[in-house]
Amino acid sequence: MDRETAVDRAASVVETVATETMPVPVREVWVYGDVALGLDPVERLDVYVTKDVLFGGGRSGAGAAATAGGDASATAGDDGAADATDFEAEYGVKGIDSTVRAEWAAAHPEWIRASDNGYAAPEKCLAAHLLDGVTEPVHLEVCNTGFGDNVTQRLRGALAREAYDEVLDPRGVCLWAEGQRDPEAFEKLREGSFAMPTLEAALEGMGADPEAAAAAAEAVTAERAESEGTSVRGDVV
Repeated sequence: MDRETAVDRAASVVETVATETMPVPVREVWVYGDVALGLDPVERLDVYVTKDVLFGGGRSGAGAAATAGGDASATAGDDGAADATDFEAEYGVKGIDSTVRAEWAAAHPEWIRASDNGYAAPEKCLAAHLLDGVTEPVHLEVCNTGFGDNVTQRLRGALAREAYDEVLDPRGVCLWAEGQRDPEAFEKLREGSFAMPTLEAALEGMGADPEAAAAAAEAVTAERAESEGTSVRGDVV
């Protein structure tokens, strides 16, 4: 897609997060890779979402979240358990009101998604909501920790196991955090004016030796070339 379309799609994701109830609380939205580099066209739009983990129920504004700032609402009691049972009976999905908000599931049953074990999968539910109707090549990366921390953790693990395709491209731009948008970041994205190194150089700057950085950059590029359509990956750190 052309860069303007890619930035518009990223803006649409931020708008949705900022104005609508999500299946889980969302703390940050980033973009990384091609669009951050100012490429035109953008081969694939990579979006990173930092989510919080629900503790307790989510039907009546509950769903206390583990947040960096300690924000948390009251947890649900017996009503939440009953709701979860109702959802499981109706949709065949476990974990509603504990892994995703019951309030959200009741409003958007068409976007409920489950993992292979039958439990509601927050990353898949987020993708269903945020990428509904999207036909462009967009990848959604969802994690419970911030972009910078996850980039570092993933690189360490990939280097230790020589699993270079697990590396997360560190060249990212934060668009929305803790309820605040960054208009300047959007402006720079549209202009393609962020100064970014090559992926290999970025990985070397994070401590990878030149040989490993080159191998990781090659693996990430190859994986991206094989990807089509929309995709989502969930990660827990």
